Amino acid sequence: MKETSQEIDRFLVELLTNVGKNLEQDVTKTKDVDTKSGPNDLVTNFDKSTERNIVGIIKQNYPDATIVSEEGFGDVVNSMAGLVFFVDPIDGTMNFVKCHDSFASMVGVYLDGKPLVGAIINVMEHRIYHGGPDLGVFENNHQLAQPINSTLKEGLVIISGPMVLKNYLNTQEVVHKSSGLRVLGCAGIVFEHLLKGKEVLYMSYLKPWDLAAGRVLCETLGLSVVGVDGEPVDMLKSQVVIAGTQKVVSEVLETVKNSK
Repeated sequence: MKETSQEIDRFLVELLTNVGKNLEQDVTKTKDVDTKSGPNDLVTNFDKSTERNIVGIIKQNYPDATIVSEEGFGDVVNSMAGLVFFVDPIDGTMNFVKCHDSFASMVGVYLDGKPLVGAIINVMEHRIYHGGPDLGVFENNHQLAQPINSTLKEGLVIISGPMVLKNYLNTQEVVHKSSGLRVLGCAGIVFEHLLKGKEVLYMSYLKPWDLAAGRVLCETLGLSVVGVDGEPVDMLKSQVVIAGTQKVVSEVLETVKNSK
């Protein structure tokens, strides 16, 4: 298993290094921008071309694997059996289009439903976070230590802006109990912050490709990743996810239970 993890980890680092180089050039180019579920859910020609490229390379190297991907170039996946890759070609497309920074590309890999390897590249900062349960977690070549198991009042939190504005699941109370709220607009960058202990909580509605790589890395470093019921997440459906230190996740679950 460790040999398999090491092989896939090396593969993902090389893959995302090349993806990052291309996206760094693409970010200032003229983009064809469309919307998906709403006016703030953007997709560009670069999301599509990047995903097509990533999926093609995965298929060449792991022909027996199945692929769950955001823009539809992967497979129709109804089971977590075998090797499953989750691909998010550009995470934080709004940032990619509007800010030209604070976006990522992510690939998470699961074997028979269990987290195996994850990789996230912070494109404009040239940082790749990668690893898994058999390997540990690395920022480029530097191994990361487990974040401090802080409480809610000791740390900053990142929660979906719309959730806080609507006080969905008592999120305003969660913010009040913390040291403060941050909103970054990119799940990959948020997971980077969690891994380095900059924030202690991430709570948002996430799709499988938003979550897959970050979950692998967070759980490897002893962080908790659960649904709002406290149960393990279902990797084949979209859901509200609570990720953070074990103490914080326990506190937030109690607050969520008290929501109307």
